[in-house]
Amino acid sequence: TLDRCAEILESILDRPLLEILFPTNRDESIHQTTYTQPALFAFEYAMAEMWRSWGIEPHAVLGHSVGEYVAACIAGVFSLEDGLQLIAERARLMGALPQNGTMAAVLADASRVADTLKPYQDQVSIAAVNGPNNTVISGESSAVQAVLDILTKLGISSKPLTVSHAFHSPLMDSILDDFESAARRLHFNAPRLSLISNLTGGILDADQIPDANYWRNHIRAEVKFFAGMRSLASLGIDAFIEIGPSSVLLGMGRQCLPESKSAWLPCLRQGQDDWQVILDSLGKLYVQGADVDWE
Repeated sequence: TLDRCAEILESILDRPLLEILFPTNRDESIHQTTYTQPALFAFEYAMAEMWRSWGIEPHAVLGHSVGEYVAACIAGVFSLEDGLQLIAERARLMGALPQNGTMAAVLADASRVADTLKPYQDQVSIAAVNGPNNTVISGESSAVQAVLDILTKLGISSKPLTVSHAFHSPLMDSILDDFESAARRLHFNAPRLSLISNLTGGILDADQIPDANYWRNHIRAEVKFFAGMRSLASLGIDAFIEIGPSSVLLGMGRQCLPESKSAWLPCLRQGQDDWQVILDSLGKLYVQGADVDWE
């Protein structure tokens, strides 16, 4: 699947995907958003396809920001070719923006953070609500710092995030028109399985098509991850697989559903053997009653 993604991206990116993912020297281009986003999409899509080849089909999918593009692709909203084209265009436009923004995770609920943001709302916005007391803010660097200073005085702690740009903030506004016109050239379908929306935190209706306008708004709006996890729980789901290079979302997901007795299954954990982690998760899923295709 990675080879297939590399082939599709050959005419879109100015560097081969596999060189970005598996650099032979100290090349760190994977940390430039122009390459990070398509690389993450390709990796997560390939990981999902591997699980599916093992007979593990998702009942529902939820992504976080870039991850929703992969979730939508798995749900049949667009083809792999269109998905890669869309994410590469998003990444290219964002990569060309000035790097004058920053993001920070604030350990407080969203309404409290929103009140503090009011004087700075043209420069800073809530980028994600990741849990009951985990709110990410994003925007122009000095304005974000001013907000954090106020929050510190209120006894609210925060942690800066390592990012190249202030995603989901007013600093993205200048690329929205160009992105939407590129997206309009692609074909979108209604999801064929339960797709949880970052925009609403709810399950998209069976006849609702996430179109070019949806993905435009997706760049700018806050990621409603907390609400999305609650929507997944409402479906009675009792096993969550994180299809990504770490287990960050599993940790946040557990905070969203503290009462849940679900299985929280990573694909990879930094510093641990890849096959050991993924096969351990497969084993736990099998013990829960999943139907594994052992062939």
